[in-house]
Amino acid sequence: MNLSGIISIAGMSGLYKVIAQSKNGLIVESLVDKKRIPAHSTNRVSALEDVSIYSTGDDVPLKDVFSKIYEKEKGAAAIDHKSADAELRSYFKKAFAEYDEDRVYTSDIKKVLMWYNILQKEGLLESKEEEKDEKESKPKAKAAADAKGALKTKTKDTMAKPVKTAGTKVKTQGVRKTGTA
Repeated sequence: MNLSGIISIAGMSGLYKVIAQSKNGLIVESLVDKKRIPAHSTNRVSALEDVSIYSTGDDVPLKDVFSKIYEKEKGAAAIDHKSADAELRSYFKKAFAEYDEDRVYTSDIKKVLMWYNILQKEGLLESKEEEKDEKESKPKAKAAADAKGALKTKTKDTMAKPVKTAGTKVKTQGVRKTGTA
């Protein structure tokens, strides 16, 4: 399960994937409707890999909570986050028994379950074991051929020919200057 690059923006529902950085903030893509929008530097942004849940012991990273829900549901979607409060609390207690009932509010549980369902729908909650199995099932010969092809592509793209600029005898590496000097 890889939550890097997945963020939540305060005041906006859903989750977003960081696409690029601009000089005033981030360019993000909604995981729900795939629309790209700017997230300005004034927006409060939270990376999911930095979020944790209060427990009776130490705080538990959100990734571990998602793993427990994933195991409970066997990879399927969780309960709807719009369910009754008592139903949400009992579900969360079954999935993650160690959470601190005094400090984790129902709104927090709703948010966690909504995020889980979004990530599950997008297929971003595969466990590490499943990812390892997929990598190991690939034949070694094909993996070597893929690596060799990737190397060829990379070297072609990165090797730019020197370009002579107008009016000078200096060669620059892959950059064209416009205008007069």
